[in-house]
Amino acid sequence: MAKQEWEKQIASKRVLHNKLKQFFGVSLEDWHIATRNFRVTSWPDIQPAIESYFAVHSYVELLGIKSERSAGEGLCMTALLGSPALWSPEIAPIQYDEVPDIGERRLRNGLWLAVDNMPLAVLLQGTTVEIALAKDDQGLRYSEEFFKDLENRINAAGTFRGKAISLECGRYGRESGVQVHKLRMVSREEVILPDKTLLLLERNVNAFMRVRQKIKNLGFSGKKGLLFYGPPGTGKTHSIHYLASQLPGHTTLLIPAGDIENVAAYFDVARFLQPSMIVIEDVDIIASARNRVMGEEMSLNKLLNEMDGLRQDADVLVVLTTNRPDKLEPALASRPGRIDQAIEFPLPDDQCRARLIKLYARGLALSEELTDVIVRRTKGASAAFIKELMRRSAQFHFEMGGNGALHQSALDGALEEMLFSGGSLNLNLLGGSNIGFRAQDAS
Repeated sequence: MAKQEWEKQIASKRVLHNKLKQFFGVSLEDWHIATRNFRVTSWPDIQPAIESYFAVHSYVELLGIKSERSAGEGLCMTALLGSPALWSPEIAPIQYDEVPDIGERRLRNGLWLAVDNMPLAVLLQGTTVEIALAKDDQGLRYSEEFFKDLENRINAAGTFRGKAISLECGRYGRESGVQVHKLRMVSREEVILPDKTLLLLERNVNAFMRVRQKIKNLGFSGKKGLLFYGPPGTGKTHSIHYLASQLPGHTTLLIPAGDIENVAAYFDVARFLQPSMIVIEDVDIIASARNRVMGEEMSLNKLLNEMDGLRQDADVLVVLTTNRPDKLEPALASRPGRIDQAIEFPLPDDQCRARLIKLYARGLALSEELTDVIVRRTKGASAAFIKELMRRSAQFHFEMGGNGALHQSALDGALEEMLFSGGSLNLNLLGGSNIGFRAQDAS
């Protein structure tokens, strides 16, 4: 690098260094630095918390800061207060990032200079907050009170509380971002299950939530663990969407099976944003009773430890789903306090299939005779199969120019395409059963 260019860059670093030195009025080496790392789910609330804290201060100035190192590496208070070097941070335009699904922006990083009986500086970098102030007893007490006040403001806000989220985790399981999910709003009328299944679901979730505080007042646990099991397509995920719709104020954390090694981060967020519901689908992937590899063993142990580690007064509902309950590790499925209730989601019976047909026909007219035909011909099929059957029947209906009630010829075309295209049955939609449909059974 040419000497002239080097001197130019160092000069730009000195601008910030000199400003801080002038602001503090003494050697920068004589200042105490305190640091606090917050959860990634707290990120949208950190900037407003700092701004509200400084709202009554006599002097406040916000500076944009940048670092030449990638992803803000080296952007810390120590680097700001140290002697200027090529990698030192410098003043830059203020940058913002969008908060997922909120429609607002938050600072990517920033430096506040403020006066509150003493000069102080607060640096925000992502979810890390640092404060620099006098290295004496007064400065130490101030930093402790500052972070206590900041935590209270952040905890009271909870931007992601009540939403459905998953975490983006980087190395060593540390959260690096939040993804907000739009779950379907599912009404009670759209939950079509056998009476026994529905009763267990209502008693162990809706009814339990209504009296949870009274139960906790007696010294019993407020946490709850449920296992949904049954063939694919029988309504396990659909019922989770229903529960999320019926639990206002609850935060729903969706843990993909592939992200189970970061389960500790999810449980930490669930405790922070409670009341909450943790959902782990296809838990048998990591909780099979036999033939687990070392990574799966570790993931299962982490899950068990986190479920055991929930406090008795935690308002956390854990929902696990599986298509293979017989393969589950007994330590997970059979120990009270982990799974309080296993709820079976069987293939729909005749009555449920009739209701599913009417539900998924949407606004398409169906005669009672054709409904009976569909019920007979879908014996052993899953709810997911019926939903897809009605969608394809509607397509055939409109392609054939239909404008009235659904005709059986549209149903026949949909069934034949679904069951015989490619020469194999769609076992996922059929719930994995060995059903064989025949075109001659149409009548």
